[in-house]
Amino acid sequence: MRTRGIAWAIAALTVVQLAVGAFSGLQQYDGKGFGYRLLSYPALMAVPPLVWWWTHRGKQMRWGAVALIWSPFLLDVTGNTLDLFDAVVWWDDLMHFVSWGLLCGGLGLLLVPHLRPAWLQVLLITGLGALLAIGWELGEWWTFIRRGVELDGAYQDTLGDEALGTVGALLAGLALACRGRRTP
Repeated sequence: MRTRGIAWAIAALTVVQLAVGAFSGLQQYDGKGFGYRLLSYPALMAVPPLVWWWTHRGKQMRWGAVALIWSPFLLDVTGNTLDLFDAVVWWDDLMHFVSWGLLCGGLGLLLVPHLRPAWLQVLLITGLGALLAIGWELGEWWTFIRRGVELDGAYQDTLGDEALGTVGALLAGLALACRGRRTP
């Protein structure tokens, strides 16, 4: 019950900040695609609960996993609200690493919590994280990089973000595999 409240608080804080970013006209949101984010983030956040409801009717939602999946969206909008992506040089790198760890940890808890052998769980979560990192970078390019001021360093940044996201996913997979060994 408590994890459900945490998940919904994450969702509410995310949507409120998205609306502020899309409609406030504040400088830290300029050129960051907040109109797209206002549409896409809630839609993406709705996917795990809807898929769970559709495939596990009658079973209790794993709200802790959902909170992990939703938390990178909150971290992203909060980082923009506080202007950390522009003010702190390493913030973007940290967020790709941490966000993919949280996202893939939550997805692993929903999708493959009891998959054996453990190395297969690590491989699946890492591969899913790598695919999602590529998809994310394509989305960033489409929404604000291709027409923005960040085009000069975009290639190097994109490769770094994909690598950090994949390493975050790998650590999530390893953590879930270790967790599975301790859980009967």
